[in-house]
Amino acid sequence: MHVVKAASLAFPGLRSADLYKALKHKDIRVDGKRISSDIAVFSGQEVQVWLPDELFDGSGDKVTAPSDPDYKIVAETDGLLLVNKRQGLAVHSGKNTGENNLIDIVRATTGNPRMELVHRIDMNTGGILMLAKSKESLEDAILLFKNDLLIKRYRCLVLGVPSAGETVICEDDAIMKEVSAFLEKTPSGSVYVHDVEKPGDLPITTRYRVLEVFKGAGPDGMDVSEIECELVTGRTHQIRAQFAHLGHPILGDGNYGRNKINTFFKSRNGGKVRYQQLFSTSLIMRKIPSDNMHHVLSGRRFEIIPRYEIEPDDLRKKRNGR
Repeated sequence: MHVVKAASLAFPGLRSADLYKALKHKDIRVDGKRISSDIAVFSGQEVQVWLPDELFDGSGDKVTAPSDPDYKIVAETDGLLLVNKRQGLAVHSGKNTGENNLIDIVRATTGNPRMELVHRIDMNTGGILMLAKSKESLEDAILLFKNDLLIKRYRCLVLGVPSAGETVICEDDAIMKEVSAFLEKTPSGSVYVHDVEKPGDLPITTRYRVLEVFKGAGPDGMDVSEIECELVTGRTHQIRAQFAHLGHPILGDGNYGRNKINTFFKSRNGGKVRYQQLFSTSLIMRKIPSDNMHHVLSGRRFEIIPRYEIEPDDLRKKRNGR
């Protein structure tokens, strides 16, 4: 058994991020010796974990369980790990990401320092991510994206009911609307969407379909929709910026949304909505050639159900006037 897993069993409500932080700060001891990386422990060894008081609920022997774990395993092969990342957790270290990040946490909890991200999603977007267990696995996994061998879909809550675009039939016979535009990314990292191409713009295309309409669930009786999006191109903040440009910002989006609208909605616990209501929900594999080590995934589909901060049942109650 590994030391991080041992501590998790002792305190079931403890987040792996808290354990990783304790590991990083050498606040875990095995037989009195401080450690800074995950190691195997054996029967008879003493493991001491020093945790800050605020993690406890006051009883002295119980850790308050978080609303969501840092990640859940969706699927696993010999070379890949597919996980469902919680919102608010950066996928890797960087500016303004805090001390904890997904890749370091997964490396610590799995005991595999060779684990690498195959692709990325925003810190405040939740959902499916693919990780590779080795350099060889990473190289073949990157080819899946480079050679357009998989389809990425997202689900989100937006203001209003989108209707723009041309009707298309997707590979799995899903009927969607397709919208195209041009995206400008400034040196500072800001993103703008234009209907007419300007110098330096990149073309963007997104497909979407409306899954459910919550009539009158928004401010001033405005409708709210849950939509599913398929990325044809994959640019920075593409879904968020493009739907804001179309007049249907994602709820909770502090960059491309509207503060007056975001503050109208409440989270499941009655507090402020902290993150954009956007999740990476599907990875659909096309036909993968036999010379790729991940060909066993050919034709497979992996999906998760998004856990929005805004409870859909609350939107339905507003829709029904309750």
